[in-house]
Parts: sequence; C-alpha cells; structure tokens
Amino acid sequence: MLSESARAESVSSTKRIARNTLLLYFRQILIMAVSLYTSRVTLAVLGISDFGIYNVIGGLVAMFTLVSGSMSAAISRFITIEVGKKSEGNIKEIFSTSLLIQIVISIIVIVLCEIAGTWFIFNKMNIPQERVTAGFQVMQCSLLTFVVNLLSIPYNAVIIAHERMSAFAYISILEVVLKLSVAFLLYISPLDKLIAYSILLFAVSLVIRLVYSLYCKRHFKSECTFSFSFNKSLFAEMRRFIGWAFFGNGIIVIKDYGTNILLNLFCGTAMNAARGVAGQVNNAAVSFVSNFMMAMNPQITKSYAEKDLSAMHALIIRGEKFGFFILLILFMLFAANRTYILGLWLTEVPAHTASLVVLILLYSLTETYTNPLVTGVLAEGDIRNYELSLTVIYALNIALSYALLKMDKAVECVFAFNIVFKMCVCVSLLVHSRRKYGFPIKQFIIGCALPTLSVFALCTAVVYGLHLYGAENLAQFVVQSAMNGVSCAVIIALVGMTKSERLFIVRAVKSKLRLA
Repeated sequence: MLSESARAESVSSTKRIARNTLLLYFRQILIMAVSLYTSRVTLAVLGISDFGIYNVIGGLVAMFTLVSGSMSAAISRFITIEVGKKSEGNIKEIFSTSLLIQIVISIIVIVLCEIAGTWFIFNKMNIPQERVTAGFQVMQCSLLTFVVNLLSIPYNAVIIAHERMSAFAYISILEVVLKLSVAFLLYISPLDKLIAYSILLFAVSLVIRLVYSLYCKRHFKSECTFSFSFNKSLFAEMRRFIGWAFFGNGIIVIKDYGTNILLNLFCGTAMNAARGVAGQVNNAAVSFVSNFMMAMNPQITKSYAEKDLSAMHALIIRGEKFGFFILLILFMLFAANRTYILGLWLTEVPAHTASLVVLILLYSLTETYTNPLVTGVLAEGDIRNYELSLTVIYALNIALSYALLKMDKAVECVFAFNIVFKMCVCVSLLVHSRRKYGFPIKQFIIGCALPTLSVFALCTAVVYGLHLYGAENLAQFVVQSAMNGVSCAVIIALVGMTKSERLFIVRAVKSKLRLA
C-alpha cells in the first residue's frame, strides 16, 4: 500500500501531466492550423516542383529535428535528475557542458554538409538544371536553421526538466504569427520564391530560439548561464551519452532523409512533394502524441532517479497506450476520407499523396510503442547496445528501400516495409528495457499491446463498415467525421481502457467542466 505522502505525490504528478498536456495541446492546435494553411499557400506559390526541391533539400532541417529531439531528451535526462535532487550548481555545469558539445557537433555537421551536400546537389540530384543554384541556397539556409535549433537544445531541455510547458504554449502564439507572415510575404517577395521561403523560415527559427533563450535567462538564470569551466569527468560522461544518442538517431536521419533522396533519384521532385505533404499531415497528427509524451517524459525520468521502477513501468505503459489511442482517432478520421480532405485542403494534390499519408500515419502508430521505452532507456543511461541494434535495423531498412526502388516496385512498398522495421525496433527496445531496468514485457503485452491492437481492429471494421464510400461534400464529411470520432471513442473506452482509467477520465472531465 502507498503511504499518504506517496499517494499525494502520485496524484500531484498525474495532475501535473494532465495540466501540461492541455497547455501543449493548446500550443499544438495553433501550430497545426497554421502549418496546414501555410502548406496550402506554399504549395500553391512554389508549385509542385519547387515544393519538392525544398522538401528534399530544405527537409534536411526536418530530418535533423529527430537528432535534435533525441539530444534534447538526452540532455533533459541529466538535467531532470539534478532537478529532482534540487542541485542548481550541477545543473549549471551540465548546461554549460551540453552547450559546448552542441557547438562541436554543429561545426562537424556544417563541414560535412558543405562538402558532401554541395557535391551531391550539383552532381547527383534529380532537379531541373535551372533550379540547382536555388537548391544550393536552400541548403545554406537549412544549415543555419539547424545550427540555431541545435544550440537551443540545452535551453529547451531546462524548460522541459522543470515542466514549464506553459512557456511552449505562450511562445507558440508568436511562432504562428510569424509563420502566417511568411505565407503572406511569399506572395509579395521580389526574390526567387524558393530562396525567399528558406530565408524567411530561418528568420522565424532565429527569433523563436532567441525568445526561448531569453525566457530561460529570466526564469532560470542561475542554471542557464554559460561558463567555460571544464569538468573532465562530466564532459566524458555526457559526451559518451550524447554521442551514442547522436549516433543512433543519426541513422534515423539517414534512413528518413536517405529515403527522400532515393525517391528523388528514382521518381523525381513530384514524389518528394507528395512525401512532403504526407509528412506535414503526419507531423500535425503526431504532435498531439508528442505533446502528451513531452509532459510525461520528466515523470518517467524522475521515477527512475528515485528508484521507483514500478511507477516508471506504469508510466511507460500508460504513455504507450494513450499515445496510441490519441493518434488512432486522428488516423481514422483522415483515412476514411483522405481523398476528400486532401482535395479540400490543397489546390493541387501530388500523385501518391493519399496512400503515403496512410502508410506514414501507420508507421507513427507503431512508433507510439517505442517513444516511452526510449525515454526509459535514456533514463537508465547505458544506451550503447540499443543504439548499435538500431543502426543495424535501419541500415537493413535503407538497403531494402534501395532494392525495391531499383526493381521498380511501387513506392508504397518502401513505406510499408518501414513499418515492419519499426516493429523490429520495438522488439529490440523491449529486450533492452527488460535487461536495463526490469521492464515487464508480459505486462506490456497484456496491458498495452492487446488492448490497443484490439481497438485498432474494431475501429477499422466499424469506420470502414459505416463508410464504404468517401464523403462527396462538406456536410457528408462533417457527419462522417462525427460518427467516426464517437465510434472510436466508445470502442476505446469500452475495450481499450480499464475501469479505473475510465473513472479517472470522467473525474478529470467533470473537474474541467466545473472550472469552466
């Protein structure tokens, strides 16, 4: 039985996760609405060819956000543990050391991209000859944006470790205003539209990063002050940890960005445009799960730091389960009327977009199982073997993608096999989690895998049973979406949740209604 103090702390942690998740959802609704609108405007202004060029070259930034995200989680791991110990002096030292490591990585990435990237753009990429120079300018802006984002990671890690998610919500208001401005400025810019788009996005990134830095300076001044003091043992530990995180997630970047390059070489920029549109739909949907996990990750790490492994295991399984359900509802809403939604959203829909969106969303559904497990592995600290296994799996994935395209197989086959390899990653994570911090695989299967897969099967049967034909007008779309959402919610509540989980949600909704 839990003591009164432990029970109170558990309730407090749950409320904090719920509050932070709501704040992050407010943030994401704004970002999603603007992203979808700006995607429509950008595709219309640039055209399919230039949009594809930006996706394959400027998409370097989007691909490196995977590295940035993993490194943020790695740095947050060190800072969160020290926050739990209330050790400000150590946090300052960790902050300075992590910033120094990011500077070194930035220099390495810039040198590699300037040498290899320039050669590849001018000699190998399948883009119109008259757009090669514009593509080179896009790469320069993308590199600058990447460096700005990379150097801001320690600041964001401090915010996440202190669970100040309100900062992300409020600063997002500025971000959406700036991105809306980009969409309108594209219409009137006298510059080449593709180059102007890259420059404006870099400017937005720079402003947002400066705002986050100023926020940290104001609220966590004692922790977010860089100093040149050098702790050799700490540097060695963080370098080893962050190095393995960078190495492992680097292979994810190579896999994702490499797929984009392969699509360009075998299919041209139009296919890059289709993948770019599909990726933006996926990012909008997945961000809802990411926000939930961003609120939950510090609790997983703190539970490990406090040696409360049972609470850590419960949080991981809960994160996997509810992350899956959140994304499943969005997946079903889109999959049932994908053709109508894309036609309503875009003035011109690139070929293959509808099928790619469905496959990429299915990939992300599989990924909801892995993200909380990754947080657990990072909290434990010894990530070398996991990152090596990740490298082997994704290297095989890249090789198979090349072989499929070389054999002129449908491009959808590449994305279908991506899902299979992501399942292999999940199995690898379960094995490593079991070895490193005693994660109960049987409990995962009974408490998470079986309920989520059962719900997925039932939702698919019901949604496609109700709608054998897609919506033909807005009224049909609204009615079908409402039916789909209610059907999925009922199935999730009755089949996917335990009685205690249903009661918790009912109490949370009633509490919010009373506050309203």
